[in-house]
Amino acid sequence: MIISDKTLKKLLKSGELIVTPLGKESIQPASIDCTLGDTFLEIDTSEMSTISMSNEIIYRKIVRDTITIPAHSFILATTVEYFELPPNITAFVEGRSSIGRMGLFIQNAGLIDPGFKGKVTLELYNANSLPIILEKGRRICQFVFYFMDQNAENPYKGKYQGQNDTVGSRVFKDTESKRVLKNKRE
Repeated sequence: MIISDKTLKKLLKSGELIVTPLGKESIQPASIDCTLGDTFLEIDTSEMSTISMSNEIIYRKIVRDTITIPAHSFILATTVEYFELPPNITAFVEGRSSIGRMGLFIQNAGLIDPGFKGKVTLELYNANSLPIILEKGRRICQFVFYFMDQNAENPYKGKYQGQNDTVGSRVFKDTESKRVLKNKRE
């Protein structure tokens, strides 16, 4: 069940759900709007010729209040807001309609697990044929929260827990990555 604005306000007030800071326009009828931070990562193409799920990706960190995403380009960003989800609530990140209509696709690979704590890294793709200028502090995405049928047996404790900045892919830390590398050596 999607959590309404009325219930979101109760959960935030009780401290059961933490989303901070929250602006005046943040709470929407069925979501919370979140804003763009000032730290971005782009893949360092001068250091890498291919990307592999078994090897660490090298990123170039950019810190600034505005950034231009060239046409048909990809970049990572982060929310200003910090989250703490209880074991019975999950969330999905969606791009705001107004931003999508500019040709900017936003997601975070979908689901935010119950128990997650930290800022959320966003994947941004400019599908437009023109560059798009983004500004720190602008509402860029919305989080839709859902109640689970019961508390998660194992709330999130994964490799992105506690992130406080834009974080690149850590897929190379997955257990199957180690198994694949071991098999290649044998």
